[in-house]
Amino acid sequence: MSNDRTTVGDVMSSPLETISKDATVMDAAQRMRDGDISALVVPTTPRAIISSTDVLEAVAQGRNVAELTVADVMTTDVETATPDLYMEEVAAMMTTYGIKHLPVVDGDYVGMVSSTDVTAHLSESPR
Repeated sequence: MSNDRTTVGDVMSSPLETISKDATVMDAAQRMRDGDISALVVPTTPRAIISSTDVLEAVAQGRNVAELTVADVMTTDVETATPDLYMEEVAAMMTTYGIKHLPVVDGDYVGMVSSTDVTAHLSESPR
């Protein structure tokens, strides 16, 4: 492991993109496409996100994404990161849990870190 002290707060995407649990999956897909992002936070309790993987799964199952709501397909009880977490710890969490997105919370949602962010950061880090 490198001696990199870069934190999640240094690389996270912010402001955070959110979507209502009552929006359609089609709306979520369009927002992700238009924003060139692969996940949206759903501000619910427990914490939730809808990712491009959730959308693809719904389409692959032949479900009507124009009528299906975000709540029908979102991932709940998601793992989260804090802004002070080091990137190596985030990479380990993503590997351990088999996930690609971590909402960043500091009391409330403050951003999102993705496996793409981790990969981009680690490819820039000196070895």
